[in-house]
Amino acid sequence: MDVRELLLNEFEQEMSKTQTALERVPADKWDWRPHAKSGTFGWLAGHVATLPAFATTITGQRELEISGAKFPKVEKSADLLETFSQCKADARRALAGLTEEQLRETWTLKWNGKVLLAIPRYDALRALCFNHLVHHRAQLGVYLRLNDVPVPATYGPSADEQAF
Repeated sequence: MDVRELLLNEFEQEMSKTQTALERVPADKWDWRPHAKSGTFGWLAGHVATLPAFATTITGQRELEISGAKFPKVEKSADLLETFSQCKADARRALAGLTEEQLRETWTLKWNGKVLLAIPRYDALRALCFNHLVHHRAQLGVYLRLNDVPVPATYGPSADEQAF
C-alpha cells in the first residue's frame, strides 16, 4: 500500500469519527462558550467541519498566502453537517488524486510574504489537516461534556459509550 492509500484510509476513519461528534452539537448551544477567551460552540464546530477544506487547499496548490485567504465558514447550526459533507467530499477527491511525487513536493505557508513554513506536502497534510482536526475535535468533546451531551467514543470508549 502506498502513502496516498494510507492517508486516504486514515482520512476515512477520522471523518467518520468527526461526523459523529458534529452530529451531537446542540443547535441551541451555538453561541455557548466555556470561558470568555474560548470560541463559541458554533465557531468550534464550524472550524472542525471546514478543516477538511484545508486538505483541498494543500493538495491543490504549492503555497498559500494566509493573510487575506478565504476559508469556508459555517454561520448557523442548520448548515453544519451539509458543509462538513461537502468539505469532506472535496478533500477526499483531492487526496485521491495525489501522486507519491506530489506528496514529497515542498508546500509553503506564508504570512504577508514571509515564509512561515516550507515542508513536504505530506507533512503539511498530517500536521495542518489531520492532527489539527483531531486536536479541535477533542476540544469539541470537552464542549459536549460540559453541556451534558454524550461524548462519542473515538480511539477507545468514552464515559458515555463503553461498547464497541
